[in-house]
Amino acid sequence: MVSCSAPGKIYLFGEHAVVYGETAVACAVELRTRVRVEVADSVIIQSQISRTGLDFEKHPYVSAVIEKMREFVPFEGVSITVDSEIPVGSGLGSSAAVTIASIGALNELFGCGLSLEEIATVGHEIEIRVQGAASPTDTYVSTFGGVVTIPERRKLKTPDCGIVVGDTGVFSSTKELVANVRQLRETYPELIGPLMASIGRISKLGESLVFAGDYSSVGRLMNVNQGLLDALGVNSLELSDLIYSARAAGAFGAKITGAGGGGCMVALAAPEKCTAVAEAISAAGGEAIITGPTEQGLRVE
Repeated sequence: MVSCSAPGKIYLFGEHAVVYGETAVACAVELRTRVRVEVADSVIIQSQISRTGLDFEKHPYVSAVIEKMREFVPFEGVSITVDSEIPVGSGLGSSAAVTIASIGALNELFGCGLSLEEIATVGHEIEIRVQGAASPTDTYVSTFGGVVTIPERRKLKTPDCGIVVGDTGVFSSTKELVANVRQLRETYPELIGPLMASIGRISKLGESLVFAGDYSSVGRLMNVNQGLLDALGVNSLELSDLIYSARAAGAFGAKITGAGGGGCMVALAAPEKCTAVAEAISAAGGEAIITGPTEQGLRVE
């Protein structure tokens, strides 16, 4: 048996703008998906969702990984068990984490010999296959860990502060939100184009602040970024409640992470402030998760 895990991720800056070629900054967080694999007579996929065979409705990412890995090493049966700490469909890269952890585990089990770069590339291909379109951000960060600029893929210094995630519990469609932003941009290009460019500049300013460990300034830029995301129409009342509650409780900054419209927000905080920020998020109706950045991407457990 082989067990591998891969982390989820947050956006410090740049979601939505990265779709149009602007810089974003993503950070792996210590919320992980673990995948255990062993040889079996048939395909068995076990998760919190259900127990199935090859099933592209209930387990689309794992099923797609199995089919893809069979191109490298033909195998018949395998038993895969998935255990995840990452809320699904919340902007934390849950699909990328299960995809990368599954590829990594099967790569180890069957001796496929894929490098980390190849695992990240295969993971992106699988996300495109399942979703129709996907940024390479999630699979890259899940594979390599740390803080990374996208699309440049520069590794930054990993922060040593705390991260508090607030989950609204409200489902949102990334595909729909991205389409809405695209329509807004096409309708008002002279307004939305510069707004996207401003988000990209925030990401570039944020790079030097992350390197310097100036988390107070990083937080202020996160707040500015949030204002621009609000202007794009991807905020929600539930997210706003959690974001403002986190700021009031002493977070350096707080914003949406991912597509918005629901899902999760993220707050950057000093370690001694994390509990207070989490309690404020909970009091505002969210599910709070205290976590932190991680240098470790895909790893064999």
